[in-house]
Amino acid sequence: MSVLFSTTEISKTFGDDSLFSDLSFDVKKGEHLGLIGSNGSGKSTLLKIIAGMVLPDSGEVAVQKGQRIVYLAQEDVLDPDQTVEQTLYNSLSSFPMDDKERHRRINQATGKGRFADTNILVKHLSGGWKKRLSITRSLCMNPDLLLLDEPTNHLDISGILWLEQVLVSAPFSYIMVSHDRAFLENVCKSIMEMGKFYARGYFKIQGSYQVFEKERQKFLAAQKKQQASLASKMRREDQWLRQGPKARTSKARFRIDQADKLRQDLGALKQRNRHIATVDIDFTTTGRQTRKLIQVHNLTKGFEKNCLFSGITFELGPGVCLGVVGENGSGKSTFLSLLEKKTVPDLGTVKWAEGLKIAVYDQDRTQLDPETLLRDALNPAGGDSVNYLGKSVHVVTWAKRFLFMPDQLDMPVKRLSGGEKARIILAGLMLQPADVLLLDEPTNDLDILSLEVLEQSIQEFAGAVVIVSHDRYLMDRVCHRILYLDPMAGAAFYKDFNQILKARHLQKQPLGKQASSGSSVKPPPKKPSGPKPGFSYKDKYELEHMEENILAAEARVETLHAKIQDPDFAAQVAQMTRACKELEQAEKQVQDLYTRWQILEEKKADAEK
Repeated sequence: MSVLFSTTEISKTFGDDSLFSDLSFDVKKGEHLGLIGSNGSGKSTLLKIIAGMVLPDSGEVAVQKGQRIVYLAQEDVLDPDQTVEQTLYNSLSSFPMDDKERHRRINQATGKGRFADTNILVKHLSGGWKKRLSITRSLCMNPDLLLLDEPTNHLDISGILWLEQVLVSAPFSYIMVSHDRAFLENVCKSIMEMGKFYARGYFKIQGSYQVFEKERQKFLAAQKKQQASLASKMRREDQWLRQGPKARTSKARFRIDQADKLRQDLGALKQRNRHIATVDIDFTTTGRQTRKLIQVHNLTKGFEKNCLFSGITFELGPGVCLGVVGENGSGKSTFLSLLEKKTVPDLGTVKWAEGLKIAVYDQDRTQLDPETLLRDALNPAGGDSVNYLGKSVHVVTWAKRFLFMPDQLDMPVKRLSGGEKARIILAGLMLQPADVLLLDEPTNDLDILSLEVLEQSIQEFAGAVVIVSHDRYLMDRVCHRILYLDPMAGAAFYKDFNQILKARHLQKQPLGKQASSGSSVKPPPKKPSGPKPGFSYKDKYELEHMEENILAAEARVETLHAKIQDPDFAAQVAQMTRACKELEQAEKQVQDLYTRWQILEEKKADAEK
């Protein structure tokens, strides 16, 4: 397998912060690589260096000639006043192709992206559909190497499953930065972790994420064992050196030199192992023994004519973790606000144990004042010490527990990364003894090491937890049950994510709705031509009628979309289920027609040569 690109001893520093140094690795053609690492390890910067957007301070990047590299940024960069079609059309403006090829490429991309209305303005798309448009735009450019920086951000579970389907069968190579471990497991064939605790600056294996986890654990354990072994050997050499050996003989001089090298190796190893740090999260309970903390019966909530969910009944007791998942707009945050006593249900009841204490993680992080200094955000009570579990902890020590450096304490919150802001809120929750934790998307922006600690903390929390997240890996580990909010088929409880996916498959539910519906991009008109060798009369007839067939199929998709989005129709469960099944079949027919259209055009072009 040929090498697509390679780096040779590249280094990058920002200010006094060295992200990585002397990094040398390569990526082969066809490789599907997951890139992970703690926040601040330089993952995004490395992608930009490979894309040629940022230059390394030293070292070289060599890319195989003629390879097209496409970079998908973490934050979507889209013109809000352009349509979906214009966005895709402009992405191909610098490509040497005629309008016919440009339209073919756009039609194929919109079919793959499942956009029912390409005339909708970007500003009218939801966050999830903007992300999908950014991804579709990247695919439209036919990359040889696609660089994806946190591509699942803003995607709901439908969007994530759609992207998995796209990447699993991708003919191009890609490097993907992600903290979504289930996503990494499903789409990546090799994993590379960046970190200063590795001698080469990274650890890479061929295999799935679960294989990587095991190999990484063995590697780091061996590295710590090596430190202990070298330390023991160094003690013996120090004892020998203290005896005052004379360096006149070559043998003694050699041993002294070896001892110096051993000391350097041990120092470097200690330094690497010191970088293996994680957030220290530990939620505390009030110690309440009440068996029924929250009781919910026939809970129903909607807005205007749109019913989000109905008929939900359950109880929460100590040691129970309930997961909540659903598409964007399905009512997950509303559900939490009902449990928090912030919202009143339309029907049903919520009963709380007397004096119940609830701690909340808000996904919008509204409790953080961007102008507040980090020291004040970590210690709202003020002073130099934090009161944790009845003990006084200095604010510097408390900050280090969440991987903040002392020189960051006088930095305003607005200058911190998303992951750092998430850690501030988690630190605040630890200072609030609670009976129930309500966690709304707490995994956003957390690196994998922090996610692992969060998992353990939830599992060890003696109270009850309700967590909203699309992180399938974490949810399957911490949740006893998962409530899936599905406006089409109704809310239901499941044992794990696999059960949810099976239920979705049985219902033949479409992978999400677009913000609006309408006609799609039309293929360019075809000029009639006589039959050619390899291009039969039947092919010619089919090609000439392809446009009307595609338009008819797209009109069917549009009709079904409109029907499903009608609140009155949505209340009829049996008809809704049938319509969803028909919509999935209609969408597949559109995609199949576009694929067939491309095949026929290629057959015709070959015959005309």
